Amino acid sequence: MIVGGGFAGLGAARTLRSAPVNVTLVDRRNYHLFQPLLYQVATGSLSPGEVAAPLRGVLGRQRNTRVLLGQMVDLDPKSKRVLLADGASLEYDSLIIAVGSQTSYFGHDAWKEWAPGLKSVEEAEAIRHKILYAFEVAERIADPIERKAWLTFVIVGGGPTGVELAGAIGEIARQTLKHDFRSIHSEDAQIVLIDGLPRVLTSFSEDLAQKARRSLERLGVEILTGTMVTDVDRNGLTVQDGARTVRIAAHTVIWAGGVTMPPVARTIATRTQAPTDKAGRIRVNADLTIPGYSDIYVVGDLASLNGADGRPLAGVAQVAMQQGAYAAKAIGRKARGDERPLPPFAYFDKGTMAVIGRGQAVADVFGLHVSGLPAWLVWALIHILYLVQFESRLIVFIKWAIQALTFNRSARLITGAAATDFAFTKALNDAAVPDIRPTAEARR
Repeated sequence: MIVGGGFAGLGAARTLRSAPVNVTLVDRRNYHLFQPLLYQVATGSLSPGEVAAPLRGVLGRQRNTRVLLGQMVDLDPKSKRVLLADGASLEYDSLIIAVGSQTSYFGHDAWKEWAPGLKSVEEAEAIRHKILYAFEVAERIADPIERKAWLTFVIVGGGPTGVELAGAIGEIARQTLKHDFRSIHSEDAQIVLIDGLPRVLTSFSEDLAQKARRSLERLGVEILTGTMVTDVDRNGLTVQDGARTVRIAAHTVIWAGGVTMPPVARTIATRTQAPTDKAGRIRVNADLTIPGYSDIYVVGDLASLNGADGRPLAGVAQVAMQQGAYAAKAIGRKARGDERPLPPFAYFDKGTMAVIGRGQAVADVFGLHVSGLPAWLVWALIHILYLVQFESRLIVFIKWAIQALTFNRSARLITGAAATDFAFTKALNDAAVPDIRPTAEARR
C-alpha cells in the first residue's frame, strides 16, 4: 500500500509496475499535482489541468495497481491496517507513507485567512483571485492611499516559491496588464518580498542568490531580509525589522514562509513510537523504514534523514522521487524472494534552480552555477520533462513559448463570487469611483 500520490508515492507506484505485488495507492485527491509549477497557476500562466494529472489515468495501464480515493487518519502497525477518514480499514503487507507536508504559519494559523499558502490547486486559485482582484478594485478607487494598499503585494518567504511568485507578479504588473486598465497604471504596483533570514534563496550559493536579488529588483520587487512578520490581518501586516516595527498596508499577502507536517504525522509517530525532529518529521533508518518496523517506509517530506553532508535532506521533488523509487525497489526485491538488503539510501543531488522572470533564472546544476537565459532554458526543459503526461508537456511548452514572446497569461480568470466579496464591496462603498473617460493624451 502507498499512501500519497505526490512525487514520492507516484514514483513508488511506477517503480512497482513489474514487481510480483498488488499495489493499492490511496490519496485524498484523485490527481497528482506538479507542485513546482503551482505558482504559475496562481499567477495566471497555466490552468490547473496543465499541472495536475488524474492518478487513474497515469496508472490505468498498470494492471497490478488500483487507486482509491481516501485520506489516511490512523495506523495500526500490529494488525497492519491503515484507517481512512471515511471509516474504511485497509490491510497491507508493506506500507509506503508519502503524505507530504502543509503550509506552516509558525503557530499563527489565524493568518491563513488573510495570507493563503501555495500547496494545493484551491490555494493557487485563491491567490490568483486575490492578485487579479486587487487590480480590479484599484481601477475603481479614487483615494490614492487606499488604491496603493490594493496595489501592494507582499510575499512572505524568500525561498524558491517566494522568489518565483514575486518575479511573476512583477511581470504581471509591468508587462501583462500594462495596457488593460484606464484609471491606474499597473506598473505602479509595489511588490514586497519578506524573509527573516539575511538573504533570499539560502539554499543556493551566495553568488546565485545575489543574481536572483538583482533580477527581482529590476522587476521592481522590494526585498526586506532579516525581517519577521508579527501580525497579519485584512488590511495588511506588521513586521519587525530589528528594533523597528513597521506596518505595511496591503490587501494581498501570500505566504511562502515554511512547511509543517500534516496531523496524521503525529498519529503515525505515536502508533509506531518513532522519533521525530523538531519539525515533526519522522526520523527513519538508512533504508527509509521506521525503527522497529521493517515493513513501513516513510518517504518524501515526512521523512527526516541526513544526507552525505550531515544535514537533513530538503523537502524537494528530487528527494521525494528518489526515496519513493528506493522504497519500491526494496519491496520488489523482498517480493521476489531476494532477502539481500539494498545499500543505504543515498541522495543523488542533481542541483537546484529558481526562475525569476522571462529569460531570468538561477541554477546550480551538478555544481555548475548558471544564471540568466541559459538557466531559464534548463529550468524550462527539466520542468517540461518531469510533467507526467505528454499532453501537459505539449500544452505547457506552447503556452510558455507564447508567453515568452508576448507576456500574455491566458489563465487570468477571477473565479468565485467576486461581486459579493466583502473587501471589494466595502472598498467600493467607501470610495468615489474615478473618472475613466479617455484623457486628451490617451485619445491622441
